[in-house]
Order: sequence, then C-alpha cells, then structure tokens
Amino acid sequence: MAKIAEIVANSVRPTFSIELWPPRSPESEAKLELALPLLERLHPTFTSITYGAGGSTRERTHDLVVRIKRMTSIEPMAHLTTAAHKKSELVAILERYRSAGIENILALRGDPPLDSQAGLELGELAHAIDLAKLARSVGDFSIAVAAHPEGHPESTDLNSDRALLASKLEIADLAITQFFFIADSYFQLVEDMDRLGVRKPIIPGVIAPTSLKTLERMANLSGLKIPDAVHERLYRVSDSAESVKSVGVEIAIELSEELLRRGAPGIHVFTMNEASTTVQICEGLGLAR
Repeated sequence: MAKIAEIVANSVRPTFSIELWPPRSPESEAKLELALPLLERLHPTFTSITYGAGGSTRERTHDLVVRIKRMTSIEPMAHLTTAAHKKSELVAILERYRSAGIENILALRGDPPLDSQAGLELGELAHAIDLAKLARSVGDFSIAVAAHPEGHPESTDLNSDRALLASKLEIADLAITQFFFIADSYFQLVEDMDRLGVRKPIIPGVIAPTSLKTLERMANLSGLKIPDAVHERLYRVSDSAESVKSVGVEIAIELSEELLRRGAPGIHVFTMNEASTTVQICEGLGLAR
C-alpha cells in the first residue's frame, strides 16, 4: 500500500513520475506493451493513468491501473473526471478502486477530446473540488488535483483561478500542473499558493513536444502560450520527425533542469506513451534509479 502524497513528502530526492494513456486500439496496445517494461526500469515514483472524455476509457483505465498495481513495481494514480457522470457512477468507480487496493486518485472535471469540436457533457458534480470531496467520503485515498500555471482557459482572471486551486488543495493532498514551457509561470503559481497559505506539493508537468501540430492543438485546448523560442526551434526542424523529437526532448530537459535547480519537488512527464523520449528525459536529468 502506498499513498503518493506520503511518497512525495518523504522523498529525499526529486521525484520522477509519468502519465500514461490506456490503449484505444490494437496498435496503441502494442505500443504500450513495448513501453511499459522500459518505463518500469526507470523506477518512476508513480504513474498517473488518464481517463477519456466523458468516461470513454472507463474500463481500459481501470484495467490498466489495476494491472500496474498488481503486476509492476510502479504505484498507479487513477484519473477520474466528473464530466458526463452521475454521482452514483462516481461512487461506484471509487468503491471499485478501493476494493482493488488503489489508493491514489487524480480528481478532474474533464476536458473535451483533442479531435472534437463538441463540448463535454456536464456531470452531476460540477467541479473537481466536488469530486475530491466525494473521494474523501468514499475511501482513504491520496488525492491530487490539476493546476494551471498560466490559469485555466475558462477562468475569468488569474486571481480567481488561484483562489479556486487553493480551495481544491484544502481538500486534496497535492497538485500536478498542466504542461508549460516557462519556469517562471510555475514558480509564480507556487508563490501565489504560499501567499494564500497553501504549502502542499505542486508537481510541475512537462512534455517533450515531438509534433508541432499536436502541440498547437493541445495548446489551443488548454489556453497555453507557446513561447516564440520553443515554436521557432521546432519549426526550424519540422521537415524531419526525428529532429523534432530530438529538439523536443532537449526542450523538456532544459525546462526540467531549471525547475529542479530552483526547487521544484519533482517532474511529471506527459509521456504520450512514448518510452524512448521519456527514458531520454529521465536519464538526461540523472533521475533514473
């Protein structure tokens, strides 16, 4: 049994954690099967497992979380979203995780899929904080929530966004940020939380941008600003997929080095189920165990 909040709090070195996607096709399943052994050799602190929009990967997410818990040395954290769910459904999912010995939940509202222009159906619980409270009532979970260093795209202003995060962290144990590319954005978030009396761990999320097109889609969805320098570095090599991947890994390592040098508690890598780039980031940072 391992609660991620306790692991992070007791770690004597920066943590290195990863995000994985449950497979949606035979091809993506084969990709994940190849990636998992390589990623396990890095001995990540934990792995979070995403949950498809509106519960579209509900069973796949559950199966992957339980499989990782029972068959690997990696501690899993299950993403769960309020969108398109009744409260009773969420209770049933949480009870099922509790029965399977899963102790870690990332409570989210949920976002629409990248490849859709349609909005996401609301659930009976309107916000992630409601789901965090529900998880607290169902079991003795370690609960994480999402943070947005540059503000959530639907927020009216940064101050209200910070106040909402502070409220979530009154319930939750830690936060994991959306990916970003400017270290100052993360440290401003931490400083703002400290000013509001919140001193729980906030783990920065990092991505190696290996596709300019995908990066731009994800940035549009999240409201993220792509710095000109990042865009230009990727655009200069955009005629070569391998070169884009190499530059993307360099960008991720450079940002992670600055974050760790300035006191971030660890790094959470959005792997896109790409083992090779994740291994390069981990080894480049000297965090492989």
